[in-house]
Amino acid sequence: MAARMATTSTVVGLVSSSLSSSKKTSLNSGFLKSPVTARNPLRIAQASGGKFTCFERDWLRRDLNVIGFGLIGWLAPSSIPAINGKSLSGLFFESIGTELSHFPTGPGVTSQFWLWMVCWHLGLFLCLTFGQIGFKGRTEKYF
Repeated sequence: MAARMATTSTVVGLVSSSLSSSKKTSLNSGFLKSPVTARNPLRIAQASGGKFTCFERDWLRRDLNVIGFGLIGWLAPSSIPAINGKSLSGLFFESIGTELSHFPTGPGVTSQFWLWMVCWHLGLFLCLTFGQIGFKGRTEKYF
Protein backbone atom coordinates (compact mmCIF):
# COMPACT_ATOMS: atom_id res chain seq x y z
CA MET A 1 0.00 0.00 0.00
CA ALA A 2 2.82 2.45 0.85
CA ALA A 3 4.48 1.74 -2.50
CA ARG A 4 1.19 2.46 -4.33
CA MET A 5 0.75 5.73 -2.41
CA ALA A 6 4.25 6.91 -3.22
CA THR A 7 3.77 6.38 -6.93
CA THR A 8 0.39 8.04 -7.31
CA SER A 9 0.19 10.72 -4.65
CA THR A 10 0.57 14.39 -5.44
CA VAL A 11 2.59 16.97 -3.58
CA VAL A 12 0.47 19.48 -1.70
CA GLY A 13 0.62 22.82 -3.45
CA LEU A 14 1.76 21.34 -6.76
CA VAL A 15 -1.49 19.81 -7.98
CA SER A 16 -0.24 18.82 -11.42
CA SER A 17 3.01 17.25 -10.19
CA SER A 18 3.23 13.76 -8.89
CA LEU A 19 6.14 12.20 -7.08
CA SER A 20 6.51 9.50 -9.67
CA SER A 21 6.71 11.92 -12.58
CA SER A 22 9.76 11.16 -14.69
CA LYS A 23 9.22 14.23 -16.87
CA LYS A 24 12.13 16.70 -16.52
CA THR A 25 11.31 20.35 -16.11
CA SER A 26 13.46 22.56 -18.28
CA LEU A 27 13.70 26.23 -17.40
CA ASN A 28 14.47 28.37 -20.41
CA SER A 29 15.26 32.05 -20.62
CA GLY A 30 16.42 34.44 -23.28
CA PHE A 31 19.48 35.12 -21.14
CA LEU A 32 20.60 31.51 -20.97
CA LYS A 33 22.30 29.51 -23.68
CA SER A 34 20.83 26.26 -24.85
CA PRO A 35 20.80 23.62 -22.11
CA VAL A 36 23.97 21.56 -22.04
CA THR A 37 24.41 18.48 -19.93
CA ALA A 38 27.22 18.75 -17.46
CA ARG A 39 29.94 16.18 -17.97
CA ASN A 40 32.29 14.86 -15.41
CA PRO A 41 35.82 15.30 -16.82
CA LEU A 42 36.94 12.19 -14.97
CA ARG A 43 34.49 10.04 -16.91
CA ILE A 44 35.19 11.38 -20.37
CA ALA A 45 37.10 8.77 -22.34
CA GLN A 46 40.74 9.69 -22.87
CA ALA A 47 40.45 13.04 -21.08
CA SER A 48 43.98 14.37 -20.53
CA GLY A 49 45.44 11.23 -22.05
CA GLY A 50 43.83 9.02 -19.41
CA LYS A 51 45.43 10.99 -16.56
CA PHE A 52 43.63 13.37 -14.23
CA THR A 53 45.19 16.82 -14.14
CA CYS A 54 44.02 19.84 -12.16
CA PHE A 55 45.81 22.35 -14.37
CA GLU A 56 46.65 22.69 -18.02
CA ARG A 57 49.98 21.14 -18.91
CA ASP A 58 51.47 24.58 -19.65
CA TRP A 59 49.85 26.38 -16.70
CA LEU A 60 52.65 28.92 -16.33
CA ARG A 61 52.58 29.83 -20.02
CA ARG A 62 56.13 31.11 -19.76
CA ASP A 63 57.11 33.72 -22.26
CA LEU A 64 60.57 35.27 -22.47
CA ASN A 65 59.07 38.55 -23.70
CA VAL A 66 57.47 39.07 -20.30
CA ILE A 67 60.75 38.43 -18.49
CA GLY A 68 62.71 40.75 -20.78
CA PHE A 69 60.20 43.60 -20.84
CA GLY A 70 59.49 43.17 -17.12
CA LEU A 71 63.18 43.47 -16.23
CA ILE A 72 63.62 46.51 -18.45
CA GLY A 73 60.35 47.91 -17.14
CA TRP A 74 61.67 47.68 -13.59
CA LEU A 75 65.26 48.75 -14.22
CA ALA A 76 64.15 52.01 -15.87
CA PRO A 77 62.06 53.43 -12.99
CA SER A 78 64.31 52.00 -10.28
CA SER A 79 67.26 53.82 -11.86
CA ILE A 80 65.70 57.27 -11.38
CA PRO A 81 67.69 59.16 -8.71
CA ALA A 82 64.85 59.73 -6.23
CA ILE A 83 66.44 58.78 -2.86
CA ASN A 84 68.78 61.62 -1.83
CA GLY A 85 70.04 61.90 -5.40
CA LYS A 86 70.61 58.16 -5.75
CA SER A 87 68.52 55.49 -7.43
CA LEU A 88 67.18 52.34 -5.84
CA SER A 89 69.17 50.20 -8.28
CA GLY A 90 72.30 52.21 -7.57
CA LEU A 91 71.87 51.87 -3.81
CA PHE A 92 71.22 48.13 -4.10
CA PHE A 93 74.21 47.46 -6.35
CA GLU A 94 76.41 49.71 -4.20
CA SER A 95 75.38 47.78 -1.07
CA ILE A 96 76.24 44.52 -2.85
CA GLY A 97 79.73 45.93 -3.50
CA THR A 98 80.26 46.96 0.10
CA GLU A 99 79.09 43.58 1.38
CA LEU A 100 81.36 41.75 -1.06
CA SER A 101 84.33 43.81 0.20
CA HIS A 102 84.30 41.74 3.42
CA PHE A 103 83.28 38.54 1.65
CA PRO A 104 83.82 35.70 4.11
CA THR A 105 81.38 37.33 6.52
CA GLY A 106 77.82 38.00 5.42
CA PRO A 107 75.87 41.20 5.80
CA GLY A 108 74.88 42.19 9.32
CA VAL A 109 71.31 42.32 10.50
CA THR A 110 71.37 46.14 10.57
CA SER A 111 72.98 46.45 7.13
CA GLN A 112 71.21 48.66 4.55
CA PHE A 113 71.73 45.83 2.07
CA TRP A 114 68.60 44.00 3.33
CA LEU A 115 66.36 47.04 2.87
CA TRP A 116 67.57 47.70 -0.67
CA MET A 117 67.42 44.01 -1.58
CA VAL A 118 63.82 43.58 -0.36
CA CYS A 119 62.61 46.81 -1.99
CA TRP A 120 64.35 46.14 -5.31
CA HIS A 121 63.16 42.53 -5.59
CA LEU A 122 59.64 43.35 -4.45
CA GLY A 123 59.39 45.92 -7.23
CA LEU A 124 60.87 43.48 -9.76
CA PHE A 125 58.46 40.67 -8.85
CA LEU A 126 55.47 43.03 -8.93
CA CYS A 127 56.54 44.27 -12.34
CA LEU A 128 56.96 40.70 -13.64
CA THR A 129 53.61 39.60 -12.19
CA PHE A 130 51.68 42.50 -13.66
CA GLY A 131 53.58 42.08 -16.91
CA GLN A 132 52.53 38.42 -17.10
CA ILE A 133 48.91 39.34 -16.35
CA GLY A 134 48.89 42.16 -18.88
CA PHE A 135 50.76 40.38 -21.67
CA LYS A 136 48.84 37.11 -21.42
CA GLY A 137 45.55 38.92 -20.87
CA ARG A 138 46.12 40.85 -24.07
CA THR A 139 47.18 37.82 -26.13
CA GLU A 140 44.21 35.75 -24.89
CA LYS A 141 41.75 38.62 -25.49
CA TYR A 142 40.69 39.18 -21.87
CA PHE A 143 40.99 42.94 -22.43
